[in-house]
Amino acid sequence: MNTTPLISAEELLAQVRGPQPPVLWDVGFDLADPSAGEAAYRAGHLPGAHYVHLDRDLSAPKTGRNGRHPLPPREAFAATATRFGVTPQRHVVVYDRQGSMYCVRAWWMLKWLGHDAVSVLDGGVAAWLAAGGTLSTDGPTPVHASTYPLSEPLVASIDAAGLQARLGSPALRVLDARAPERYRGDTEPLDPVAGHIPGAANRFFKDNLTPEGRFKPAAELRREFEARLAGLPPGQVVHQCGSGVTACHNLLAMELAGLGGSALYPGSWSEWCADPSRPVERG
Repeated sequence: MNTTPLISAEELLAQVRGPQPPVLWDVGFDLADPSAGEAAYRAGHLPGAHYVHLDRDLSAPKTGRNGRHPLPPREAFAATATRFGVTPQRHVVVYDRQGSMYCVRAWWMLKWLGHDAVSVLDGGVAAWLAAGGTLSTDGPTPVHASTYPLSEPLVASIDAAGLQARLGSPALRVLDARAPERYRGDTEPLDPVAGHIPGAANRFFKDNLTPEGRFKPAAELRREFEARLAGLPPGQVVHQCGSGVTACHNLLAMELAGLGGSALYPGSWSEWCADPSRPVERG
């Protein structure tokens, strides 16, 4: 199946009206109010969409040392994906209302599962409505299918130990997707320690978007990311953020820019700072 990482609302409208409509995932969320995304979904969502909750469906239980949104086992996520309509033959389109801030996590995880046919709706719900799409309050059709068969991940990841062992290497570039004031350690509203992983550079995920909330053109993204990579190829780049969610925004932006192949540190800052033996940098 030939799909692209990003799909426009106009393209999606044509697909949902065609003979093989995609599976739709609404991944809207709010870190300050974990019930807000589901409430917004109930008030109106793309017709036929499943609601996928960041905490319940895209994360494993927290232990206090594994970050705020730890990855579940791949087998568990395969069962979740099946429950929400995913089969190897179906195109999946993920979206949210927050500039793709949360749905990129689902995009990355489906790639991690081995599912290549997944796209992010550029501009989310606002773009869908602007293109003439409508919203529904009806629930999705129940799914009855065998559990999604695991295959090799299509994306790379690294754990805390592996990252710590590479710190200081000239063949490593860590990109932190958090807001600049959190990266510097001026403030930390979510995690117990302020600062960043030593040597990390800052690339705020919102800098990937136009004022209209859509991804910038590929050439512009490429120029901006190349300025952050210090001459290193994408395969030597590790992305992180607060909990492994918005880092996926930078991963997608790099792929759109033709700079695919970098890795995600899923535990990110919330896992890193939970161990006082790990080094911290500020400023």
